[in-house]
Amino acid sequence: MVEHTSRMPRVGVRERVERSVFLSQLLLAAATLLLVAVSVVTRPTMFADPLYFLGVMLIFGTTGLAAAVPWRRFPKAYIVVLPLLDILGLTIARIAEPNLGVSFLLVFPVIWMSTHFGQAGATGSVVFAALLLWAGLPARFLTDPLNASGYATSQAPLLAVVTIMLAFVASVTYTSTRRGEAQRVLLTQQAGLFETALQRSRRQEQTLDEIFNTVDFGVVGYDRDGKINFMNRAQRMLLSRFGVSDGIGLANIVYRDDGVTPFTGPDRPYHRALRGETVDRVTVWIGSPDQQQAAVLVSARPIRDHTGRYDGGVLVTRDVTAEVRAVQARDDLVASVSHELRTPLTSILGYLELALDDDTVDPDTRRMLEIASKNSDRLLEIVSGLLTAASASNEGLALALESCDMAAILTEAVESAEPLASQRNIRFDLGTLPETRVVADVFRLRQVIDNLLSNAIKYNVDNGKVSVSLQNADCGLEVRVTDTGRGMSEDEQGNLFDRFYRADSVRGSSVHGTGLGLNISREIMREHGGDLRLESIKGKGTTAIATLPVGIS
Repeated sequence: MVEHTSRMPRVGVRERVERSVFLSQLLLAAATLLLVAVSVVTRPTMFADPLYFLGVMLIFGTTGLAAAVPWRRFPKAYIVVLPLLDILGLTIARIAEPNLGVSFLLVFPVIWMSTHFGQAGATGSVVFAALLLWAGLPARFLTDPLNASGYATSQAPLLAVVTIMLAFVASVTYTSTRRGEAQRVLLTQQAGLFETALQRSRRQEQTLDEIFNTVDFGVVGYDRDGKINFMNRAQRMLLSRFGVSDGIGLANIVYRDDGVTPFTGPDRPYHRALRGETVDRVTVWIGSPDQQQAAVLVSARPIRDHTGRYDGGVLVTRDVTAEVRAVQARDDLVASVSHELRTPLTSILGYLELALDDDTVDPDTRRMLEIASKNSDRLLEIVSGLLTAASASNEGLALALESCDMAAILTEAVESAEPLASQRNIRFDLGTLPETRVVADVFRLRQVIDNLLSNAIKYNVDNGKVSVSLQNADCGLEVRVTDTGRGMSEDEQGNLFDRFYRADSVRGSSVHGTGLGLNISREIMREHGGDLRLESIKGKGTTAIATLPVGIS
């Protein structure tokens, strides 16, 4: 089978060579036939000349030879016999009838040899034709000595012109053939490179398809017109659960992260992605609230061409229903347990305070009651934090807005924190705070400031310092709380606002905490339209920056 396949190209090439030989000879035969027809009409007696008749018959005989001989069975060099015979026949006819214009037909065999036999063919054809043409002059002296001198005088310039013309034709043909061959080789190489690149591209595309179809998150590609050009298996499986057979599935029934509030058309992640916007981890619910729903985390990135123009994009979805349900169950459990703990804790604290108010209690018992009261206060603080976190997650924080003085809130918070700071000789640097009126929830703002001051004390060093400042900024109002404590690494700062997160450096220490304070504080600031961020350098302390838009009452 392999041998048969390898022979096929060689056989095809030989057949093309044989066909080319015949067509080249047929072209000259047609031109000669036309010349003969003209000769019959103009000078019928021309065929009485045996040399003219011999030359014409030699060309027709060569044509029959080109058609009859299976040239594919012989080496290519044998084919040169045909154009040489043509040159011989045309030269003989020209000697017989020099005024008929037979010389111009010599360009056909010259072009043939220049094309198929390279430089040797071009040079050889011109030299052979010139020798035969110029040899006709001495032959004229033998056949017609009386008129030979006049013939030589009149024909010599014409033979020179014909020789120069044949040389020019051979040169141009050879040069054009070489250029065409070089271009053909170049095109062949480029075609090979293109085929290799195409195969490589197909392999890469197939590999990417397999990768995308292996992952468990949905991947959708779309062009600038919003037409989907790729969708992996995970996306199709997600859509099949809701009876969607085409499209991304995010343009139909889509709700916000609460699963009840529907998205308006322009705000849907799908439409934002098609507009060329970047969608970063937006949680949506697919399906009606009274039916099966799935929580989907959506991200999208636009693709731009070399000019920066929008050229489509990629949208990635991931089914996070299990994670969202688990978080909701956790928050519900935390809220339920915290609520159930709060009532008995309040009762315990009340009775402990009554017991401590009794002057008849002996010192040892009082010391134990004070320890129990202190730990009960701490436990109640933890429970209150859990309840606040659960409330913010499920229903959001309810704010009671009113006009208040931010400087007064900071001053009162520092005064309340000073007894705790004095236990470790930590001093406050409050400075002069400008009176600034804001519209905010006083209780929630105080909760944020108390938490920031508490962290600045807990994570500070003994004999350290806490600086508190209040200043105007581009965003409105900026509160900075800076400590001289241990600071944090970049890895620790990345998770500071996650719930229940505590850095590895303090998890095993004596510093107590639930990992909820910063999360709750940032949520409170964002509910006010501001934000909370931390700047920290390992070993050089931490600065908490709370921003708040200013509202004049």
